[in-house]
Amino acid sequence: MSPALITLFPLIGFTIIGLFGKKLKNEKLVGIIGSGAVLLSFIVACSLFLDLQARPEHSRSYVTTVYSWIATGTFSIDIAYLIDPLSILFTLIITGIGFLIHVYSIGYMHGDKGFTRFFAYLNLFIFMMLNLVLASNFLLTFLGWEGVGLASYLLIGFWYDRKFEGTNIVWTGDAAKKAFIVNRIGDFGVLVAMFMLFNLFGTLNYGQISEQAGTVLDAGGTAVTIITLMLFLGCTGKSAQIPLAVWLPDAMAGPTPVSALIHAATMVTSGIFLIARNNVLFAMAPTTMTVVAVVGIATAFIAGTVGLVQNDIKKVLAYSTVSQLGFMFTALGVGAFTAGVFHVMTHAFFKALLFLGSGSVIHGMHEEQDIQKMGGLSKYMPITYRTWLVGTLAIAGIPFFSGFFSKDEILWFAFLNGGPIFWVVGACAAFITAFYMWRLTSLTFHGESRFDHHHVHPHESPATMTVPLIILAVLSAFGGFLGMPHVIGHHIGMPNFLEHWLEPVFEKGNALIPVHGGDHTMQEWLLMGISVALATLGILAARAMFAKGPEKEKKLASRLSGPYKLLWNKWYGDEIYQLLVIGPILAASRDFLWKIVDVVIIDGIVNGSARVVGAGAGVLRKIQTGVAQNYALLMMIGIVILLAVVLVPLL
Repeated sequence: MSPALITLFPLIGFTIIGLFGKKLKNEKLVGIIGSGAVLLSFIVACSLFLDLQARPEHSRSYVTTVYSWIATGTFSIDIAYLIDPLSILFTLIITGIGFLIHVYSIGYMHGDKGFTRFFAYLNLFIFMMLNLVLASNFLLTFLGWEGVGLASYLLIGFWYDRKFEGTNIVWTGDAAKKAFIVNRIGDFGVLVAMFMLFNLFGTLNYGQISEQAGTVLDAGGTAVTIITLMLFLGCTGKSAQIPLAVWLPDAMAGPTPVSALIHAATMVTSGIFLIARNNVLFAMAPTTMTVVAVVGIATAFIAGTVGLVQNDIKKVLAYSTVSQLGFMFTALGVGAFTAGVFHVMTHAFFKALLFLGSGSVIHGMHEEQDIQKMGGLSKYMPITYRTWLVGTLAIAGIPFFSGFFSKDEILWFAFLNGGPIFWVVGACAAFITAFYMWRLTSLTFHGESRFDHHHVHPHESPATMTVPLIILAVLSAFGGFLGMPHVIGHHIGMPNFLEHWLEPVFEKGNALIPVHGGDHTMQEWLLMGISVALATLGILAARAMFAKGPEKEKKLASRLSGPYKLLWNKWYGDEIYQLLVIGPILAASRDFLWKIVDVVIIDGIVNGSARVVGAGAGVLRKIQTGVAQNYALLMMIGIVILLAVVLVPLL
């Protein structure tokens, strides 16, 4: 099958639904078209996966050109797709999880006045995201990069007429604008990197840049460091890392399927993909690698602490997403490229499950999102609860759920290549993850009911919503076995399929990463045991504290008002931006650009020129007296002057 079909089907779905959706006047038909388009892309991706797997290991990469896009002088760019293990893995995640979310949305968005528009936006997003990961060159990737930014803006602000409870956010449109503007900062970095790469390499094709990197760039040199730092700036925006992480929690203003698709399984992993795709460049820039690791581990810890005190069910998961993305960047920063991508996959399974589970809860609770007003929902929503439990155990890192394998792999490489401090901070973040996730589970599903039974009647969601939950629960439970760590797989005779699959992509980058020799088996088992113990301790601590509701937390918060206030205000991230960035820009715009540049200079020039013309017209007006004798006199004077000009030089 042609790889172009993968992107073509969602584009066709977007076009049909966008142009003719309202005329169809049938939710099910719209849902079938939107979901079917993504399913067809998934089938094509599966076909290409099987084709690649049948090939020899070092022949699992080829480029298919659709058409020549830009050709001018020495610069040429094709609409071309790079089919290799990395792009196909991301494509399977995007289309597979995307299809389940589309099906879920049929039930979740039922009756919404924007049902058709919602599915058109979803298909547009899938189309752009697929172009991002399949592109064979930076420019096509950037087209997809900006496209998902546009689609996310449309989806976050989908309910533009609704208010959203969040810091400095009034309408969902404000949350959408915040996401769009913050991402533009990161996009600037990607553009700078692209300009530098073309100036140095004369091309933007990934394959050529990877092959020529060793001859064009000096390892550890200024050029490669600036290029990779600029690329990482873009990654911090798209993947919500410090200091550009402030947009993602507010993006929860969008419908829950949007949170699952964009902010759990696909768009926020764009930064991970960009670094993984350019692993050779990053491996040549040790300074950048250190920055990536430090920012990642700091984000994992800080975002996790904020998640401890959130009461909105989706906000907890939002900060959890930021934290888990921090783990992925930590892996990339210490050179564990496969481990980082592995966590992308497992995170897509369990975080999509948790977000869709939260949507099921919100649906069953008649749009209530405050977990302090829930409790005891396990008996009303048994399928949602059981699948949610699987996702919680997976993200907490409990053996042998998917999150256990990928998170342990990251912590091990963080210790081995980064040092003990990275492992300690990562282990603390893992403990925090287990704690806030069980807090969320307890306050939502366990204990006594804390909602008004006269007005709220919880109920299980329809099959269109619960079936995707069940499938994602199975993937969350067993998906981790695809990346079985060597220390475990060696004893049970199961190889690390994912590492073997991605080896051709990361071979050159891994060759540039320092290798720590020796047998570390016992050390790895010990650290694994400690991390599992910490996760278990986090669950037990949360269970003890929240078994009977949020009362103990409220008492603890009153005793620790300072730290609690710090976490409740998200480490004052928005306030810092307001003080250092937004405030000065607004002040400069008001006091200088408006009052001086606009009013004094621009208006002064415009109004001054009008005054000059007016004064000149006043002088000329006096000449136009209407007296014929004066006109004759002026005519004679003019003739005399002209004669003088002509005759004087002849004398």
